[in-house]
Amino acid sequence: LQLGFLDFACFNVYLESHQCLDAYLARLHNIAGDRPLVMAEMGLDSLRNGEAVQAQVLDWQVRTSFAAGCAGAFVYAWTDEWFRGGAEVEDWKFGLTDRNRRAKPALAAVRQVFSEVPFMEEVPWPRVSVVICSHNGARTVRDFLEGLKNEVIVVDDGSSDGTAAIAREYDCQVIRTANQGLSSARNKGWQAATGEIVAYIDDDAYPDPHWLHYLVAPFLNTMNVKQAAVGGPNLAPATDGPIAQCVAHAPGGPTHVLLSDREAEHIPGCNMAFRKSCLEAIGGFDPQFRVAGDDVDVCWRLQERGWTLGFSPAAVVWHHRRNSIRAYLRQQKGYGKAEALLERKWPEKYNIAGHLKWAGKVYGVQFTRWRADRIYHGTWGLAPFQSLYEPAPGMIDALPMMPEWYLLIALLGLLSLLSFLWPPLRLSWPVFGVAAAMPLVQAGWFAARVTFAHAPHSRAARIKLRLVTAWLHLLQPLARLWGRLRHGLTLWRRPAVVGLALPRPWLANIWSKRSLSIDERLQCIETALRAYGALPSRGGDFDPWDLEVRGGPLGSARMFAAVEYHGDGRQLLRIRSWPRCSAVALALTLTFAALSAGAANDLAWDACFALGAVALLVASRTIHECAAATAAFLTATRKIEWEEKCDER
Repeated sequence: LQLGFLDFACFNVYLESHQCLDAYLARLHNIAGDRPLVMAEMGLDSLRNGEAVQAQVLDWQVRTSFAAGCAGAFVYAWTDEWFRGGAEVEDWKFGLTDRNRRAKPALAAVRQVFSEVPFMEEVPWPRVSVVICSHNGARTVRDFLEGLKNEVIVVDDGSSDGTAAIAREYDCQVIRTANQGLSSARNKGWQAATGEIVAYIDDDAYPDPHWLHYLVAPFLNTMNVKQAAVGGPNLAPATDGPIAQCVAHAPGGPTHVLLSDREAEHIPGCNMAFRKSCLEAIGGFDPQFRVAGDDVDVCWRLQERGWTLGFSPAAVVWHHRRNSIRAYLRQQKGYGKAEALLERKWPEKYNIAGHLKWAGKVYGVQFTRWRADRIYHGTWGLAPFQSLYEPAPGMIDALPMMPEWYLLIALLGLLSLLSFLWPPLRLSWPVFGVAAAMPLVQAGWFAARVTFAHAPHSRAARIKLRLVTAWLHLLQPLARLWGRLRHGLTLWRRPAVVGLALPRPWLANIWSKRSLSIDERLQCIETALRAYGALPSRGGDFDPWDLEVRGGPLGSARMFAAVEYHGDGRQLLRIRSWPRCSAVALALTLTFAALSAGAANDLAWDACFALGAVALLVASRTIHECAAATAAFLTATRKIEWEEKCDER
């Protein structure tokens, strides 16, 4: 149950496997979200396991709970004397003392472990350097500097508000540079660091007391030798003011993407730590990302090298959100620009519509589910255990939150306006109304479910907060869309491939003296396509094609290859390719062409020409994209043919 009014989450956990408990705690942390996690009950029956085993198990159960970041733990129970329904329970002994209140070995073990948690003093912590990059962050930088005692490096990226002067009041190293952007400042920080671990936190955030311990602890695990970085959650302080509270509940904030409960695909830049050697190996952060996107890029480059990213749910930083609507919208425009820069550098990470293809789950992003949730309790309530993993949102759930949805609304609005020129188009008004209403309904649904930490007492003030939150939900996709469009990340962006070829089916037969398997041949074709700038995708086991190259969202080309083995080690490589227009392109072209013909039949020539122009535009764009994809396959095939002829010579 997702109950917004709860202050913390409690679970009773009885697991007798150290590994299982550790994994289960990570799952519970992610379920609890931004609430502290408390183990309400944990223990072991000494009647069946023995008192020595009980003491041993309780020791690692409590240590594991606190090492995983739990806010507290209750050991069940104080004494073996226990009653249920007025009757004494005699067939278990979970107590730290027996029925006569005599201490069992478990009592001494629990007393000892509670005096040492969350971390024992003799833990060999590595040297950690904390880097904070700031540009005009004098308002909040003091909060951070008062919370740390490690080596702290403040990189002042061309501030004009006295950030450097404030930093010099504390025991930290201050590096002043001209304003070169966030990535350059991050690079200055890790290059000056002397620690083997480099931790980053933003200048508008401050750490939880045990932040560094929990952030660095995963690096000590010998099972995580390939872990190059670790991140943690960033929570909004509850005392930041009404607008900041609304922004905290609006979409588009920094969040983590998890492949599992402990492995991340992306960790936000306001709370992350790296092995310095790994940063050196990839050359640090890419300077082209001046405001945002640098954390996404560095995560992908580390994973490209074969390293993994960890996630520690207890490594919490308190991250101030934007305290004005204008600042929030400016941030979202910057994120849109960062998406465009990332798409140019990592086109394979984006789908054809220009959206990131995350393999993991994006936490902190809520979706409206148009279907009611169910709680399965079983026949007569005998199956109360729910799945701990929620299904991913469907396309219908996510569509109204996409920036391009507003382009669809605009297109339907223009189509509806044409009804003044041709009355049958009035049928588009209900469709336009539904499309425009979906974001409104979703924004209202979100705002109604929000729980504010410090809600005002008056009902009018609470309604105002919810209205502002709903307004931010409506404005965020528009701001993100503006940043994406302004920097070239559009549905109609040019494909990476250059050149055009007549979009037609063709067949190529290439003789080769090299005996290669069909997999090796396809890999060679893939390599040639990527060198040409295309991004081939592979067909499935039951698809009648091997590779596909998309020229855009409307048109593509597919290829099928076969190898014939002949004598003397010779092979005949047969490649067949054909263009393919998408179902959306075909439907749009036929729909607008039919509407244009209908308008012409009614002598509504203005509407006829407008609708016909749309049909012609979609058709020409589809042909262009098919031609670009066909050219990619032809160029790759000709390259392979040329290489084979060179080998024969």
